Amino acid sequence: MGVIKPAIGDGVLTFMWVFCASTLGAATSVIATAVGVKGMASLLITTALVFILLLVFGIIGDALGGASFNPTGTAAFYAAGLGRDTLISAAVRFPAQALGAVGGALAIVKLMPLEHKHMLGGPYLKVDLHTGAIAEGVLTFVMSFLVLYIILKGPKSLLMKNLMLSMSIVTMVVAGSGYTGPSMNPANAFGWAYVNNRHNTWEQFLVYWICPFIGAIFAGWVFRVFFPLPSKKKKTA
Repeated sequence: MGVIKPAIGDGVLTFMWVFCASTLGAATSVIATAVGVKGMASLLITTALVFILLLVFGIIGDALGGASFNPTGTAAFYAAGLGRDTLISAAVRFPAQALGAVGGALAIVKLMPLEHKHMLGGPYLKVDLHTGAIAEGVLTFVMSFLVLYIILKGPKSLLMKNLMLSMSIVTMVVAGSGYTGPSMNPANAFGWAYVNNRHNTWEQFLVYWICPFIGAIFAGWVFRVFFPLPSKKKKTA
């Protein structure tokens, strides 16, 4: 149960995250129309919604024993020498996150009102394969480094941490919107690829799994170079 319990928590949390995060586009549109906001100003609404989601999901994740909805986050912390995971636990948690994402995507497709259903679909490649792979890897590298820095070296205030994370996520999504979506989350990408019957393609594995993991691992290594872990002093007799 030492490995199974965290995996179940990851699956449940990822299901909820994909379900809720997939409504951000529709929610932003509805709120922006209601308050008369247009253009880039609507990003402020999206940032506020992401802030709320991160705050709520942080509480839920802690209640589930430190559950995570993004495999690259686990990989980044492990590479930085801060994760509690092993290769065995990761090998169980990642598939659980992918299954949770599939469930979340299928559920929101069924329950989303018809007038907003066209806003669903998840990330997809908008450039050639190699450009997309590089873009997703670089975006995940930057995002993973920012996550590590904000959580470990950022302000002590939980609200400020979540605000900085929200702004970082929205910025990276806008920066990568013309390339890969982007996803920066292999589980989320897999969930939507499954719904759209693209889950077993080389594009899915290279762009949305392999390169994001490479980016996240490099981010952990770079963070460790700039912010090395305190060395454990040996006790002298």
